[in-house]
Amino acid sequence: MEDWIRKLSTPVIEQILETAFFWFVLVDRNARILYINEEYCNFLEVKREEAIGKPVTEVIENSEMHLVMERGKTDIAAPQFIKGNYMLANRVPLYIDGEIVGAFGSVIFRDVNDWKKLSSHVRNTLEKIGKNLKSYEGAFYSLSDMVGSSSSIRKIKETISMIAPTDLPIVIEGEIGTGKEICAKSIHQLSDRTENPFIKIDCSTIPKELLEYELFGNWDGTTLKKGRIQLAEGGTVYFEEVNELPITIQAKLLKLIQESTIQPVGTDHEIAINTRVIISSNMSLLELVKSKLFREDLFYRIQSITIQIPPLRERIEDLPELIHTFLTQYCHETGRRGIKVHRKALWILQNYTWPGNIRELQNVIHAIVHLVGGDIITEDVLPLHIKRRHKSFNRTNGTLEEILLHVEGQVIQEYLEVEKDKSKIAEKLGISRSTLYEKIKKHNL
Repeated sequence: MEDWIRKLSTPVIEQILETAFFWFVLVDRNARILYINEEYCNFLEVKREEAIGKPVTEVIENSEMHLVMERGKTDIAAPQFIKGNYMLANRVPLYIDGEIVGAFGSVIFRDVNDWKKLSSHVRNTLEKIGKNLKSYEGAFYSLSDMVGSSSSIRKIKETISMIAPTDLPIVIEGEIGTGKEICAKSIHQLSDRTENPFIKIDCSTIPKELLEYELFGNWDGTTLKKGRIQLAEGGTVYFEEVNELPITIQAKLLKLIQESTIQPVGTDHEIAINTRVIISSNMSLLELVKSKLFREDLFYRIQSITIQIPPLRERIEDLPELIHTFLTQYCHETGRRGIKVHRKALWILQNYTWPGNIRELQNVIHAIVHLVGGDIITEDVLPLHIKRRHKSFNRTNGTLEEILLHVEGQVIQEYLEVEKDKSKIAEKLGISRSTLYEKIKKHNL
C-alpha cells in the first residue's frame, strides 16, 4: 500500500484533494496554513494565495486546529460554527518520528442539504422521520431555526450541541415569546431520542383540576388511561411554563426525574417511564423558590443545566436576520415577490422594545406582508404602537464592543434621517467622508 501511494504523482494527489466532497486544510506546527482546497476558499470568500501562510485562526472562523496539536488528540465530527451555520469538522494531528509536525482538517456535513445528498438511504430515512414527526405535537426544528448570530445565541447553540446527546434534565428560562419551545425541540432533534415522540405539556393552559389526570393518566375502574407523559416513552417530554405547575404536581415531577416512574391517578402502583425531561419557565425559578412557589428540592435537582434565552431587546443585532427570515417565509406562503425593508422603517423596528419578543416580531411581519402594497416596507405600514415607542441609546447588555457598535449605528442612522449631505454628516461626527461610507456599509444603512 505504501509503495502504491508513493507512485502517485503530485497532480493526482492535488486532483483528489480538490474534487473530494470534503473541504480540506493542512497547517504546520505553528498552525499556519500550508494547503487549503479551492472549494473551501470559495466558501470562506478568501483567495487561496492569500490564505496560504496565514494563521489558520485568521482564515477559518472558530478553528481549533492549533488546539488539536496542543492536545495531541484527534477530533472527530466536532461541531464548528462557521459563517452562521454549524458544521462537522474532523481534526487530526500529524506525527513524524513521534513528534507533531502539523495537523490536517476536513469539514463534512457542511449543512443539512449536504447530509441529505450523501445517499438515497439517508434521504429516504429523513423523509420517513419527517412524516412521523408530523404526527407528533409541533414540527421539525433544528439549531438553524434559532435565528441569530449574536454572541448570546451562538453560546446557546454551542451549549445545546454539547448537552443534547445526554439524558440530563434541562431548564430553559426566558420571557414569553423568546423561543423556548424551539430551543427544546432543537435539543430533542440532536439527541438519540429524535425518532421517538416529543410531547409538549403547556402547564398554563390545562385546567388545574385536570392536570394530574392529563399528565399521569388514571384508572377509571375498568381501563388504565395513559397520560401525556406515557405518550413520550422513549422520547422527550417538555413541560412548558412549569412555573404554573401546582406544588403537589411538582412533587410527582421530581419523582419522574429522580426515579423514572409515575403513579397514575386511582392506582397504588408505579409505572416505569423512559423519557427525557425538559422544562421551561417564563419566570426565574430561583425567585419562585424564594417565594415558596416552587419546590426547593425540585429546583436543585434540575437547575444544573439552565439555558437563559435573552429577550429580543437584548439581542437587537439579530433583528435584521430575523426580519429577513420571516419575510422569506411569508412571501413564499403568500406568493409575493421578495419584499425589502426601507432603512428608516428598519431603524424604527430596531428602536422598539419588543415586549412580546420574537413572537411579536413574527406576527408584525406576517401582517405587514399582507398590508404592504409594493416591494418596500416603509414606516407608513408599521403598526402605530411601534412607531410611537422608541427606546433610547442606552444599552447595558453585551460586550463593550457590541454596545458601542450598536450606539454608533443608531447615531449615524439619526443623522442620515435629517441630513442628506454625507460631507456635512462626516464633519459633524468628526470623521472623514470615506470613514463615514465604511460605517454606513458596515451597519447596512
